[in-house]
Amino acid sequence: MAASEPGSSEFPDEHDVVASVDGEGSAQEYVIADITADGAWLSMQAEDAPDLPAWR
Repeated sequence: MAASEPGSSEFPDEHDVVASVDGEGSAQEYVIADITADGAWLSMQAEDAPDLPAWR
């Protein structure tokens, strides 16, 4: 068994993950996306997204 080397993962070493609220009014969605990978995103209704104090 070979020892793993730094950076030898099947995943790239760096990812840029961003989040934003998109849309207006009751149609707002909270979107989280890895902008370094095609199709790596998810969204939910903004009103269903947990607020920051709930994540602490």
